[in-house]
Amino acid sequence: MNMELSRRSFMKGASAGLAGTTLGSLGFGEIEAAHAASIRPFKLARTKEARSSCPYCAVCCGMLVFSAENKAGKLEVTHIEGDADNPVNRGTLCPKGAGALDYIRAKTRVKNPMYRKPGSNRFEQVTWDFAMERIAKLMKEDRDANFIDKNKDGVTVNRWPTMAFLSGSSCTNETGWITWKVARGLGMLQIENQARI
Repeated sequence: MNMELSRRSFMKGASAGLAGTTLGSLGFGEIEAAHAASIRPFKLARTKEARSSCPYCAVCCGMLVFSAENKAGKLEVTHIEGDADNPVNRGTLCPKGAGALDYIRAKTRVKNPMYRKPGSNRFEQVTWDFAMERIAKLMKEDRDANFIDKNKDGVTVNRWPTMAFLSGSSCTNETGWITWKVARGLGMLQIENQARI
């Protein structure tokens, strides 16, 4: 089928289409209501924001953690993104940091201290008080048994060679300094503070 289109008929058709589009975009017809219905509410609108740092490596990237109330009325982490104001990462996160929400929501995540009794094949949940007292007791026993006051030449060395200390990656310089002082004060030789910020 061969259709001839003159310049005059093309201009009439184009003008009618433009007029219809203009009227529709100004709210005539149901375009405005359809557009408003298609807009989703901003997902962070009713959340609380907290600044944090990524716990995975020694880079210590800044994070913004958003929480909202769940059905039980408790705050629950709903979104994590990089903190654009943090000088370390300027809002970027590596794939592991960007996936931190999955780690927080994991059903296998350990949220309480766990203890395996001697001879047992399973871990049991214990209180924080129990865990801290047990750690302190074992550290004291080991230090009392292995502490070296003086070396073979009689020089005071105050060494505890059987214990090591690993500090976390989210430590600031100040926390690292305190960690170093406490561990060295106890006589530990093997100390690693993972933070590099």
